[in-house]
Amino acid sequence: MILASASLQTSILTLVVALAYLLTVLCGARNERLARVVVSIAWALHGLLLVLGLSGAEPRFGFASALSVTVWLVAAVYFVERLFYPLLQVRWAMGSFGAVAVLLAWVFPGATFAGGASVWLPLHLALGIGSYGLFGAAVGHALLMGRAEERMRQPAAAATGIPLLTMERMTFRLVWAGFALLSATLLLAFTVGESLYGAPVVVRWDHKTVFSVLSWLVFAALLAGRWRLGWRGRRAARMLYAGSGLLFLAYVGSRFVFEVFLGRAP
Repeated sequence: MILASASLQTSILTLVVALAYLLTVLCGARNERLARVVVSIAWALHGLLLVLGLSGAEPRFGFASALSVTVWLVAAVYFVERLFYPLLQVRWAMGSFGAVAVLLAWVFPGATFAGGASVWLPLHLALGIGSYGLFGAAVGHALLMGRAEERMRQPAAAATGIPLLTMERMTFRLVWAGFALLSATLLLAFTVGESLYGAPVVVRWDHKTVFSVLSWLVFAALLAGRWRLGWRGRRAARMLYAGSGLLFLAYVGSRFVFEVFLGRAP
């Protein structure tokens, strides 16, 4: 826990963003228009907070920072989809996860980047976190689909108001995009690993690499099964959850253990 390192400006901004996200949850059901405005402001300030944290005098990054960026990217996907599907309503989830994410990143800011870090490292992190965000959005869609399927058996309408087939297409578009970024992340690690990790290490077969490769295999099997066998519904959702869980363990989970329980950077 490195609270002393956080500037007063960052601390105030963090609390403002967290309160804005929570206000989204509180006013969402009562005032639709106000909720839209507040969540947009919270998302914009969240982005500013991320920029300040990653471009300061001592840029830091860790498991909580990765979660914070992931939540921000998921929210970005939501905003884009909202333009085409106005009935998509997940602001309560965005507000809750957003508040938790920014507060976690404030309490656990992570480790500073090494001065001699590879020039490939920012791209490697950007691709990896980008895949986190896309798969996170896909998981959210899969959960909405599951709820909608349950409500279809009841008189009440589905929660999202969007046809299941449309939601399913949206989900797999996100999976394809996330798979492309994950593939690029692994390809970069395997081709410039010596630059990333330092000679003579070409590929570091640690927990992060192993879990990332396992998640890639699960997603590849899911997409192949979807293409060749028409997998859908619960089987596809279970594989999506499994692959996302492995990917979560690859970076966020392992960094959480090192930073919180072991008190050091991996």
